Amino acid sequence: MLNTASLSTRTGLGATALLLLSSLVTGSWVGHQAPDIGAAIGQYTDPVLLSLIILLFSSVRFDALSNLKHKLSFLSISLIANFVIVPLIGYGIALLVLPDHPLIMVGLIIYFMSPCTDWFLGFTRICQGDTLLGSALLPINMVVQLLLYPIYLSVFTQNNVSLASDVIVTTFTQWFLTPLLIAVVIHLLIRTTLPQSIRIQLFDWINRLIPIVISIVIFQIFASNFGIIIENVNVFISLLAGVFCFFVLTFALSEILSRFFKLPYQEHVLLTMTIAARNAPLMLAVTMVALPSQPLIYAAIVIGMLLEFPHLTLISHLLLRSKATHQHKHRLHDSEQAN
Repeated sequence: MLNTASLSTRTGLGATALLLLSSLVTGSWVGHQAPDIGAAIGQYTDPVLLSLIILLFSSVRFDALSNLKHKLSFLSISLIANFVIVPLIGYGIALLVLPDHPLIMVGLIIYFMSPCTDWFLGFTRICQGDTLLGSALLPINMVVQLLLYPIYLSVFTQNNVSLASDVIVTTFTQWFLTPLLIAVVIHLLIRTTLPQSIRIQLFDWINRLIPIVISIVIFQIFASNFGIIIENVNVFISLLAGVFCFFVLTFALSEILSRFFKLPYQEHVLLTMTIAARNAPLMLAVTMVALPSQPLIYAAIVIGMLLEFPHLTLISHLLLRSKATHQHKHRLHDSEQAN
């Protein structure tokens, strides 16, 4: 049975999914009914994006890295799975289902290639996984995926889009280094000037604010680009099929790795969640800056994100059902080792 905190977390994540879906619907409605207003709304995307990036960086606990010093084997498994095997699976699926739609394929690849750095911890908590280790894994996942972003685009997108070297430097400086410094200053101010109880509440409010800002970005994307997106709506059926295949294959991957390396239940949950959940919010922000005026790419990332919540809810149910069996096997294994 789930505890009260888990139920509260699950309710919050369900509300987040509903909020994101509502933003997509209302943004599409505005784009259809009043395209001029939708275009005007789209002109204010940059400041909202900048706010989103600062909030995402502010929510990262870099001090949790010390928790990884005794978990290097798990860290290795997670990094190889998330940054080598999963991108290859995602590339193969995108190539298979969207060979004639290069821009949407690029969006799908971007969505597949980066592990989540926020709400996967909520689902890990629901399933009673190792959230402490997950907190330590989070900043590493964020830094590695930002460093690999231009490399993945170059390797996996078959030159359908390109990043000029000056764009990479400018983007990194203006949209990542500056927000990161602002986030670090905010962190230091909060930690040095406020008592712990207020700090916890403040960081909790930052985490609650992130889905709201994401929903505003989604609203702006669909309000200002509805015409282009609706022209390609038939292609999104193939996109949905690709996302479904990706979730099935990556769940199988996490099960194989967990059984092969005999991970305890808590780490099994964490590995499953970090492989299943993708970092759509940050990738959406990064892509809108690095690849401007590409609404089909943005729409592919958003639609993948919307399917993610039902998938994470389903595997949460499967993991909780398997918990008793998993722990029984580990007790038998420990007993055999002791004898």
